[in-house]
Amino acid sequence: MIKFCEPLKNKTTFKIGGPAQVFCEPKGLEDLKSLVAMAKKEGLCVLVLGAGSNILVDDSGVNAFVLRLKSPFFRKISIKGRFLQAGSGVKLTELLRAAKNKGLGGLEFLAGIPGTVGGALAMNAGACDSSIGQFVDRVSVFENNRVVVLKKNDIRFRYRSSGLSKFIILSARFRLLPRQKSEIDARMKGCLAKRRTTQDYSYPNAGCVFKNPQRDSAGRLIDMCGLKGRSLGGALISKKHANFILNKADASSSDIVKIMDMVKKEVHKKFKVSLKPEIKVWK
Repeated sequence: MIKFCEPLKNKTTFKIGGPAQVFCEPKGLEDLKSLVAMAKKEGLCVLVLGAGSNILVDDSGVNAFVLRLKSPFFRKISIKGRFLQAGSGVKLTELLRAAKNKGLGGLEFLAGIPGTVGGALAMNAGACDSSIGQFVDRVSVFENNRVVVLKKNDIRFRYRSSGLSKFIILSARFRLLPRQKSEIDARMKGCLAKRRTTQDYSYPNAGCVFKNPQRDSAGRLIDMCGLKGRSLGGALISKKHANFILNKADASSSDIVKIMDMVKKEVHKKFKVSLKPEIKVWK
């Protein structure tokens, strides 16, 4: 499927942004190869959209081939012993459900994160002092018109980064831990309860906007600057979680960028700390 000037606004959790010049949902690997070749021929970059939960799209849109890997080919799950293989288009909720049903734990900290396997791997998603990279055995990616299998030691998993975003992630194999289903369920419920207590989902948002500085919390620093509840255009800094910027009133991408710049400036002025964005801005 190929669409031109396809709106991306409702394909992201921020509910902000203009159209993609070309939007595609490849059916399988051969289709993916053809689309990437087409993008190269047209001189357009390729961007991969997962659940759109960590992306701010510019209001003018993106001059790119945007791929969304949500066909059944990219959403396969298979389990053999302690190893779970999942396609990049698998939603994290589906991943956790499949693991729990087989009595495999370790990834419970992902409960409540509205993303896909591919997106989670690209940013090394995590919470509660754990990250998805800890459980990766290998990752299959598409590079230079071929499938390449990267072993864990080939990947530079760091705090909220992995280096995998330069590839098109196809699938990953995870090495999980045998656990009782009741224990897995309890851990997941604990993570969900903590998220509901501390995070703000009253308006569209992209989760935490800034990475935590080493041995500190971006939310704490922003709060200490007295910025909770500060608004700019349609964008609002959450009164509940200072590292959440909410799309309260049909905010534009420039509203979000301006309020992010203001936050960075104030935090640096008060604490001499340079906050780095966790979200990706597509222009």
